Amino acid sequence: MSPADVFKVANLLAVSGWFVLLASPLIPRAASLFAGLIAPLILSVGYTSVILVNWSSAQGGFGSLPAVAQLMQSPWLQLAGWVHYLAFDLLLGAWQARVARREAIPHLLVMPCLFMTFLFGPAGYLAFQAIRAARRGLKSSSAPATPIF
Repeated sequence: MSPADVFKVANLLAVSGWFVLLASPLIPRAASLFAGLIAPLILSVGYTSVILVNWSSAQGGFGSLPAVAQLMQSPWLQLAGWVHYLAFDLLLGAWQARVARREAIPHLLVMPCLFMTFLFGPAGYLAFQAIRAARRGLKSSSAPATPIF
């Protein structure tokens, strides 16, 4: 398989996981199992395989931005970098869905966070944490005051 072929398969797997997460209120166990375990494991196996086969011939490294740019000149290592994003962003989205269910955060509030995490990873995480913090603030401000005595 070429890097382009593996790219297509990895994207299809990851997008399937994201669609399952969007339906997670209807299928919470399946969503946790597929998007939080199975798809990331498959992506991780693919990532590790690509790294093991191609790392020894790679030029560049992680010590500077130019070294990373040189490392990413290899199509196989570009693919590995992309699959790395796919796996970790999907894991983060699955975590958000689980936490949202546990904390009773309405799925309509979580969906934009999932979309942002899919496209912009850390920005979606930030949005999700902001929603969690805002909901905690609303809950504590609406709680009745506890008598001192």
